[in-house]
Amino acid sequence: MKIGVSGASGHLGKSVVAELLQREAGHEVVAISRTPEAVLAGAQPRFGNYDQPDSLAAAYAGLDRLLLIPTVDLEPGRRATQLIAAIDAATQAGVKQIVLMSATGTQRAQEPALGASFWNAEQHLIVTAPVWTILRMSYYAEALADEARSSLDGGMLAALAENRVAFVSRDDVSAAAAGLLIGEGHAGAIYNATGEERISGAERAALIAEITGRPLSFILLPEEQMRAGLVQAGLPETIVNAVVSIQRSFAKGAFDIVTGDVERLAGRRPKPLRDALVALLQTSAA
Repeated sequence: MKIGVSGASGHLGKSVVAELLQREAGHEVVAISRTPEAVLAGAQPRFGNYDQPDSLAAAYAGLDRLLLIPTVDLEPGRRATQLIAAIDAATQAGVKQIVLMSATGTQRAQEPALGASFWNAEQHLIVTAPVWTILRMSYYAEALADEARSSLDGGMLAALAENRVAFVSRDDVSAAAAGLLIGEGHAGAIYNATGEERISGAERAALIAEITGRPLSFILLPEEQMRAGLVQAGLPETIVNAVVSIQRSFAKGAFDIVTGDVERLAGRRPKPLRDALVALLQTSAA
């Protein structure tokens, strides 16, 4: 069986490729990227660029299964355009099963909402691919660690509303994706890769303070004030809009879900948030 990973030179893509190479289940791994020279050794590198749809036919040729990982392009509508082009190219290339990485809480939405691209790509996949599977990710523990680093100097972790999030580490998502790609019985399934705990804003601020030994409070801000603070910090408009959109999704409970899908797919339980943050924050402080 030949398994392709599209987006293989990014953080998640490299991690999935590494998992697939380690599992040695009698499969070949094809790593597809805009920068094929950057993919992990042991995988077959191929050039493929979502923004150059003509490059994808050769990139996806001969694959039995293909994982599509979205880019980090935050321009409204861009990721939907990229993923739809990739789905069409994979279908035309004869890929037998297409697996799409998406986001927990995805529902019908209109651009420029951050989740609209995931919704549009999911819907296109379902009506287009011969066999499809969707793996939705909860919010990364790594992203919370980044937020912690930027919040500690001010002593405040801000949100638009009270919320709970089942944070998951990138390694757990990649292990789940790899298990799905080499496993059977996943056709037409929608999975949610989450952590095992729903953590409130106050709880995560207290946890970060405990790990770092620095004070951190959880506060609620009106959207206008949050947006103004981000602009004042010098962030570009696309990033400001993305942060606010994520906070809206937190407030709506998009990531307030716990499943057993990581253990089901990866064969092991997800890492507790505390353990993930200790590794991430203590490493950055070293």
